Amino acid sequence: AGGIVKKIKLVSGFKLDLGPLKEPIGFIRLLEWVFTIFAFATTGGYSGTTSLTVECPESEPQDVIAVFGYPFRLSAYSYTIPSCTQTPAPQMFLQGDFSSSAEFFVCVGVFAFLYCTATLVLYMGFQTVYRETNRGPTMDLLVTASFAFLWLVSSSAWGKGLTDIKWATSPEHLLETCPLCKAKDGPSMGRLNASVIFGFLNLILWAGNCWFIYKETPFHKDPVRPNPSVEAGEGPTSYSQ
Repeated sequence: AGGIVKKIKLVSGFKLDLGPLKEPIGFIRLLEWVFTIFAFATTGGYSGTTSLTVECPESEPQDVIAVFGYPFRLSAYSYTIPSCTQTPAPQMFLQGDFSSSAEFFVCVGVFAFLYCTATLVLYMGFQTVYRETNRGPTMDLLVTASFAFLWLVSSSAWGKGLTDIKWATSPEHLLETCPLCKAKDGPSMGRLNASVIFGFLNLILWAGNCWFIYKETPFHKDPVRPNPSVEAGEGPTSYSQ
């Protein structure tokens, strides 16, 4: 019964206030919300192509197109190289599996987005609940610091994975399996390059926001202010014997 009453009080205590967005703790959280969406949206759903041209001595050049995409299990994507003879065209596969770093990066982004959404609702609708005890800011600081660390790890891993993906899908690399081929067009990686940049921008935002949340916790102590009477040159009162 006590839990039900507490939930009713929590719901009835909702009061929309955009004032926290004018403070660093709320404004940075809003920026985190936006850049988090950019981070996982530019990675998930990506699809690219790389192409070669087969030049047979007695026939016209033919294009070879290899398609791949998120989550970048490249070994699952096949492409066919036309044969210059009467033999069946061999089916080739891209090399490498980089799904772990890509999925980890997207997973961190999705969970960070959900946490940003929840805390923005808390800041703007339940500010009194957030500040009435030390538990709210303390938990917020711990989770924010954890996400800053996760952004560091996931962005670094995804940056390395993206470098390997570029090498594995470059036309020059695929020429090793096709002596009669010539490199044509490589995949456009601008979207994936942006995802790595957004990942490290999130690292900066989440790490920097830790300071402003820290100031809301009991661990932060205001500097001791001098006694105004001392500043005015008034010493302690002396009593004559």
